[in-house]
Amino acid sequence: MDERQQVHALAKPFGLELTDEDIDRLGHFLDLLETANQRMNLTRITDRQEAWTRHVLDSLTLLPFIEAAGATNLIDIGSGGGFPGLPLALVCPELPITLLEATGKKARYLAETADALGLTNITVLCDRAETLGAPDGGGRDAWDVVTARAVGPMPVLLELAMPLVQEGGWLLAIKGQRAAEEIEAADTALRVLRSEVEEMQRTPTGTIVPVRRCGSIPRPYPRRPGEPARAPLGGSSKS
Repeated sequence: MDERQQVHALAKPFGLELTDEDIDRLGHFLDLLETANQRMNLTRITDRQEAWTRHVLDSLTLLPFIEAAGATNLIDIGSGGGFPGLPLALVCPELPITLLEATGKKARYLAETADALGLTNITVLCDRAETLGAPDGGGRDAWDVVTARAVGPMPVLLELAMPLVQEGGWLLAIKGQRAAEEIEAADTALRVLRSEVEEMQRTPTGTIVPVRRCGSIPRPYPRRPGEPARAPLGGSSKS
């Protein structure tokens, strides 16, 4: 069985239908990730099939939510190795996607990888979400959808993400089995940041938590860099 056939089979439990061209381009991305991972710590997953499942297909579970949101732009915060932003960019070439990464060498990797993949819909920003989402940061209220995976506990993630979302827009967070506990711990953050959690959806690899921004973000948020993680809204640091 060649890789195309394997990936078509792997994608079925996710409810995803990929073209052979999609699979070839996503496979090329995994090749680039594997090479880059030899010189920097981007992922602990080295098995090819596991990378398809836990990285690529996990990222693409957001596609129905992005489509339902009618997104005209998207920002992926804490992009790291490129998940979920780069797989989404590969299968949504008309959607402008910004990858936000605070670590310089990882931001350079993202830019080089996007260029090697011929992605013209990608912008890479080397910055912190707290800075970008500040009232004078240039990114406040700027995106229809914010995506995030493995960025931090929900109270922290909400403060980083929601100022970047337009009112009425969405944070789409990929979480694990403890998503419900994280939401419970984020009650204060949700209230302060004028946000509401919609129906969560379990996937073969995680839990998608859609959060809708319902009002204006108070001007003091996000607080200065590092403060949301040091002192999460509501006092919880559960992950």
